[in-house]
Amino acid sequence: NKQQTTTTTTTTMPPQPITYWRMAGMTYVQYVTSAARSVRSALKEPAKSKAMRNEGFSYNVSSWEAGEQGVKTRVTDLGAAGK
Repeated sequence: NKQQTTTTTTTTMPPQPITYWRMAGMTYVQYVTSAARSVRSALKEPAKSKAMRNEGFSYNVSSWEAGEQGVKTRVTDLGAAGK
């Protein structure tokens, strides 16, 4: 008697790709800020001084109710962004 062999293959979806900054528990903005800081610190003078002047950031946040803009609050710290 000849034995018949059957093979079954199961197709599973590959895992979703995960970025390194997500694995590190960072947001994309935190990652980009960190990367930019690293690049700026690796520069040589006079480019380093010029780039360091551009390091800071700030923006205004306000809430809107019934079409009216509320009080503006300045955000200058990345940790306070989105709050």
